[in-house]
Amino acid sequence: MTSRTISKGILRAMAIILGIVLLLFFLYKIQSVIVYIVIASIVSLIARPFIKFLRIRLKFPNTIAVVTTMILMLGVLAGIFVLFIPLIIEQGRNLSLLQIDQLETDIQNLFSQITNYFSSKGIDVLGELKNIDLTSQFKAIPNLLNYLLETLGSLSIGLFSVLFITFFFMKDNRLLKNGIMTLIPDKTESRFSKSLETINDLLSRYFIGLIFQIIILFVLYTIILLTFGITNAVVIAFLCALLNLIPYIGPVIGFVIMLILSMTSNLQQDFQTEILPTTIYVMIGYFIAQIIDNFASQPIIFSKTTKSHPLEIFLIIIIGGLLFGILGMITAVPTYTALKVILKEFLADNKIVKSLTKNL
Repeated sequence: MTSRTISKGILRAMAIILGIVLLLFFLYKIQSVIVYIVIASIVSLIARPFIKFLRIRLKFPNTIAVVTTMILMLGVLAGIFVLFIPLIIEQGRNLSLLQIDQLETDIQNLFSQITNYFSSKGIDVLGELKNIDLTSQFKAIPNLLNYLLETLGSLSIGLFSVLFITFFFMKDNRLLKNGIMTLIPDKTESRFSKSLETINDLLSRYFIGLIFQIIILFVLYTIILLTFGITNAVVIAFLCALLNLIPYIGPVIGFVIMLILSMTSNLQQDFQTEILPTTIYVMIGYFIAQIIDNFASQPIIFSKTTKSHPLEIFLIIIIGGLLFGILGMITAVPTYTALKVILKEFLADNKIVKSLTKNL
């Protein structure tokens, strides 16, 4: 091997590394666009069965079916906006105009009742918390809400972009597929195309299943919170249901949020006779809702839509979380499902692949 050959090899390796670095830098710069495309793809997958229903069953032209679907989706989005945003703004206004002195008095009264209650039981676990300045934490809430409202302006651009891309993805369901196929070698194009069709079908059912899971939990949480007279029950229920999109961690965060908001919804009431029993009942209801979700909703969504064993799904979510954090946990199941389909198409004779994809 001559020095010239070695030099060419080194230059080629450096060129490849430089190309990869430039590609990663480019992808980093357009990450917002990539996020828009991913969200638009998910929305179009969710809308896919409804568009098919309008086209096949009701004989709608493709464009009319897509426009009708978009209008309905925008109607749902507007309904959520009309339902929740005014309540959030009202809460922000109330917090901005909040009488800090009165709030401090209420918190101190609640803290005193909690301390006395646990002291009567011989428990002094709250003794170390007496010096915490809770009022200062509440003073920071209005600033946070103002920041969130300012962020809505920039989010409007993202919303328009997603809607625009979604419309064309729904109008031509082969648009994204054709874009992906341009990157695939000709000799594997037909097999990869078949894999994409299967992936689209499985992920469409998976995302629709997630929506039904959120709706079921939202209804259960709302009933529980309304039953016990918790303030802003609908908003709390929606937020806690939405957090279930984060596997395993989401329900824990939702539990903490519901616990805190249940206790603070009526600070004027007596802790031992009113606040504590109500909070306990709400938490019992929360656990019952989680049991229904874990043993009824999730097995149907994960097992039926992704054709995977519950233990398999659990391990994949944990691995995704260890590698990429919360985002990895959220995307673990759809990513794993897509990978299984591709492996079955291209490595069907592999023993491990056969075992993992036997239900596909």
